[in-house]
Amino acid sequence: MSRNQRQTSLEQIILDLIKNSPDKRLPKDTIIDVLQLRSKKELRRLDKSINRLASKGEIGKDGKFVTIRSGKKSNKNRSGNDLIQGKIQITNRGTGYVIVDGMDDDIRISARDTNMALPGDLVSVKITGSDRRSNQPKGRVVEIVKRGKDFYVGTVNKTGSNTWIIEPDHKSAHTNFYVLPDNLHGAEKDEKVTFRLKKWVHMKALPEAEVISRLGKSGSNDANILSILAENELQADFPPEIEKFAASIPEEIPQEEIDRRRDMRDETVFTIDPHDAKDFDDALSIERLSNGNFYLGVHIADVTHYVRPDTILDKEAYDRGTSIYLVDRVIPMLPERLSNGVCSLRPHEDKLTYSCFMEIDEQGKVVNYSVEETVIHSKQRFTYEEAQEILDGKDHKLKSEVHLAGMLAKILMDKRFKEGAIDFDTPEPRFVLDDKGKPIDVILKKRLFAHRLIEECMLMANKTVAIHIDNLKQDSGKRKSKHLYPFFYRVHDKPDSEKLRAVAEQVKPIGIDFQVGDHITPKHVNKLLNDVKGTSVEIIVNELTLRAMSKAVYSPDNLGHFGLGFSHYAHFTSPIRRYPDVIVHRLLKSYTSGTQAYSYDTLQNHGEHCSEREKVAVDAERDSIKLKQVEFLSDHIGDTLDGVISGVTERGIFVDLKNIHCEGMIRVSDMKGDYYNYDQRSHSLVGRSGKKRFQLGDEIKVIVESVNHAKRQIDFIPA
Repeated sequence: MSRNQRQTSLEQIILDLIKNSPDKRLPKDTIIDVLQLRSKKELRRLDKSINRLASKGEIGKDGKFVTIRSGKKSNKNRSGNDLIQGKIQITNRGTGYVIVDGMDDDIRISARDTNMALPGDLVSVKITGSDRRSNQPKGRVVEIVKRGKDFYVGTVNKTGSNTWIIEPDHKSAHTNFYVLPDNLHGAEKDEKVTFRLKKWVHMKALPEAEVISRLGKSGSNDANILSILAENELQADFPPEIEKFAASIPEEIPQEEIDRRRDMRDETVFTIDPHDAKDFDDALSIERLSNGNFYLGVHIADVTHYVRPDTILDKEAYDRGTSIYLVDRVIPMLPERLSNGVCSLRPHEDKLTYSCFMEIDEQGKVVNYSVEETVIHSKQRFTYEEAQEILDGKDHKLKSEVHLAGMLAKILMDKRFKEGAIDFDTPEPRFVLDDKGKPIDVILKKRLFAHRLIEECMLMANKTVAIHIDNLKQDSGKRKSKHLYPFFYRVHDKPDSEKLRAVAEQVKPIGIDFQVGDHITPKHVNKLLNDVKGTSVEIIVNELTLRAMSKAVYSPDNLGHFGLGFSHYAHFTSPIRRYPDVIVHRLLKSYTSGTQAYSYDTLQNHGEHCSEREKVAVDAERDSIKLKQVEFLSDHIGDTLDGVISGVTERGIFVDLKNIHCEGMIRVSDMKGDYYNYDQRSHSLVGRSGKKRFQLGDEIKVIVESVNHAKRQIDFIPA
C-alpha cells in the first residue's frame, strides 16, 4: 500500500468512527486510543488526515473534538470549520508559509493574501487551491487569531524632516513601520530598539509602531547581542528577587547531609571541561575491578538539593528551560551564585552530587549499576586539551585514571557505532574576539578524543538511568503502564523517509548513491556519512542529513533514540544548564523514597515546554554565530575566498566558505555572462548558452559583495 493509500484509508477509518458515535462527535484522544496510535509518526499522520478532512469540508474541528459535517462543503464559511489554523512565517519578499500541526506541507500564502499578518502570528487560513508542480496547498489569511509577539526588534531611521520609520530585524517582520515623533521615546537615528505594533489599518499602508526600549547604537556588539535576545524573547539578567533568593542559599554543607550520603571525598574524582567553563556539571571516578571489569562513577551536581519545587528560583529556571551559549557570553538557567558557585563541581571543594555507578565489562555491557546521592571532593580540574595531552603520553599524577577512562570510552564508542549509532561529526566555527567583542579570526573547533571520553561516559549514565526506570516497571509487573513510574525521556523518532529521499535526490547528481527504503535504520544514514567522509562535500552532506532528521524532544513516552541507537535514553548529566535533567533527578529521588514527583500528564506538558525552550535557545545560538560571521566578513568586502556550493535554488546558489564554515548566497541576478535556468532533476543551475553548470558540491571562488548586520545576511558574487 502506498503512502497516499494509507492516508486515504486512515481518513475513511476516522469518518467511520465519528459516524458510528452517538452524537457524530468524538474527542481526538478517543480516536488515538481506539486506533492505538503511539509513535510520533502515527500521530502526525492522524493530524494530517483530520486537517485534510476539515479542508474538504467533511468534518469540523471544535477544540479537542472532531464532528461530522452535514452536506457538502460550504463556501460561505458560516461556522468557520473549514478554516485551518496555524502559525505563519513570512519571507523578506512577503510570501507567507503557514505551519499547521500534523500537516506535512506548509500552506503557501502569496504576499497579497497575508492580510496584515506578521511572522509568528496564529492565523486562520482558507485553502484556495494547490501548486500544479509541487501539489503544495495555497491559501489566504482570513483572520489573525493572535499576534505571535508582544514586541519586535529593529533599527530607527529618518526618511524626511519629521518622518521616522523602524526597519525590523531578521525575524521580526517583513515590512517597515512608521513612528510618530511622540512615540520614539528618545530613540535616535541608527539606534536598535524594541517596539510594539500600535495599529495596522490596511495592507497598502505601513503599520504604526511605538518604541518600547532602546538597545544601543546599531552595529555595536552589545546592541547586536541584545537584539538577538530580544528577537527570541530572552532575558539575560535575573530579577532582583531571584538574585536575592539565590544569595540566601548557604554554600556550606551541613554534616548531617554528608552523613546520609555515600561519601566519595577520599576517592579520586576529577572533571574535564572546556578551558573557559565555570559551570562544572559532571565529574568522573574510575577503577579496574579484580574481575577485569570497569567501575565507572559519573557524579552530577545535585542541583535539586538547592533548587526546590515551587520556589521562585525553580519557577525562573523552568521558564528559562536551559542555559544559552552565545558566541561571547552565556545566559545561564540558574543565577551565577549557583551555576558557577554552590552547585559547580569545582576542584578541592566538597560538593553534593547525584551519582550513577556502573560496572561495565570489557565488551561495554553494564552488568550492574546503582544511582545514589553522594558527596565528592574533586582532586583535579582538567581542560579538554590537558586531558588530551595525558592521553597522548604526558605524565600526570592521575595518568592511570585518565587512561583507564579513555580505554573504556573507546570500548563504549566502538560498541555504540557497531550497534548503529549515527556519527554526526560536523565541525563548528569558533571565533577569536577582540576586547570589544568583534571577531578577528574564525577557526573550526578541533574535536579531541578527550571530548569523546566525556561524551561516552555521559551517554552511558543517561542510558542507564532510563533503563533503571524500565527495570522498576518490570519488577512491578506493569511494564507497559505509562502511569506507573512515569519518566522524562529524551526521544528521537525515526526520520521521515520522504525527507531522506529528498536528500538522496540532492546528492545523486554528485555521484553519491543513497538508497532509501520504507524502513530506515541508523546504518543506512551512517553509510551515507561514511561515503562522503574526508571529501569536499562532507560538511554539506552532513548538514543536509541533519536537517532531514526528526528533532529530538522531551516526552514521557519512550520512543527510543534513533540517532544514538538506544532503546532507552534520558538527560541526567547537566542539571545546572538543562531543566529536563532537574526533572529527571527529582523523579529518580522520588522513586527511591517511594513517592512520585510528577504525573504522566504533567510530564507531557513539561516535555512540550522544555522542547520549545530548547528550540529557542538553539535559534539564539545560531543567530549569534551568524551575526559574528557577518561581522567577520564585513572586514573582507571585496576579498576573493574559496567555497563549496552547499545548496541550489531558482533564486541562486548557496556557498559555504572553506575553513570558516560560513554560508552566503550568490543571486541569479548577479551571475553575469549568461542566463541561468534551474534544473529540478539535477538540482543545479545551467547556463542557457554556455551550458555551464553549478551544482551541489562544486568548488567555487567567490567575492564578498555585501553583508547585512540586521538581517544577518551575506551576499557573494562569482569571482
